[in-house]
Amino acid sequence: MVSLIDPSLLGLEGPQELWRGLATIAGSWIGGGANQATMLEVFGYERSLYGSMVLVDIIVANIWLAILMMSTSKKQEIDRWLKADTKAIDALQTKVEHYQNEHSRVTSTFDLMGIFAISFAGVGFAHFLAPRIVKMLLLSFPQLENPDNVFTSLTSEFLWMVVVATVIGIGASFTKMKKYEGAGASKLGSIFIYILVATIGMQMNLVDALSHPELFAIGLIWISFHALLLILVAKLIKAPLFFLAVGSQANVGGAASAPIIASEFHPALSSVGILLAVLGYVIGTIGAYLCAILMQAISL
Repeated sequence: MVSLIDPSLLGLEGPQELWRGLATIAGSWIGGGANQATMLEVFGYERSLYGSMVLVDIIVANIWLAILMMSTSKKQEIDRWLKADTKAIDALQTKVEHYQNEHSRVTSTFDLMGIFAISFAGVGFAHFLAPRIVKMLLLSFPQLENPDNVFTSLTSEFLWMVVVATVIGIGASFTKMKKYEGAGASKLGSIFIYILVATIGMQMNLVDALSHPELFAIGLIWISFHALLLILVAKLIKAPLFFLAVGSQANVGGAASAPIIASEFHPALSSVGILLAVLGYVIGTIGAYLCAILMQAISL
């Protein structure tokens, strides 16, 4: 839509191609900071221009966050308009309170050592496996080496490292290791995500970022489609505002803001925001990857 006004947006080539940068926003708005970093590494967007995408991500996402925060003060009126049944929220609130009381505990040194051991072992295995997966793909599908192939990014070792680490994390959640959540595993994970985002941020040029206002137009249109689609679906299935708001922030805002929105409904529900954000991280890489492929096809 914006390229109809400014056709030069689709005329960029190489690492400056717009779809590469928008893929990082897709990673952030489907999953979070880790998925955003994955898309940056996989599609090789120009680092000096990356600051523009980060600003679009932050500013547009926070405008939407402010709207959602204001909507929580009118949650009863909005739920009536949606004709929503809030019994599910009440049942969920009771269940979460029970789970928290049963599993939360004071974090010990042993807990911290266990969390770090599992984390670094999982990441180490992901580093070990990723190049072997890429080698196997190239042997089976040598056409992926062609730079004009749409799926050549599947040969990125970083992509497979993230995928393997994600699968390990999902698998661990079905074992006794999930009890580390009561010791603050998610909070430690959030700290590492902030470190990851900060290391990327040190390579940005924020002065250049302010010179691309057309990107903000793209971001606003993008978030508007997101908002309208959620409202439409919520109205059709009569979902409460809680699921609309928290589900949205679990994607667009991630683990940082989803619990904030959830706690506006009830403090016990903040962990629901975290869990939904984790689900966003799980699907963020594949979702953003598919989005990038679609944008690349449009740009050709």
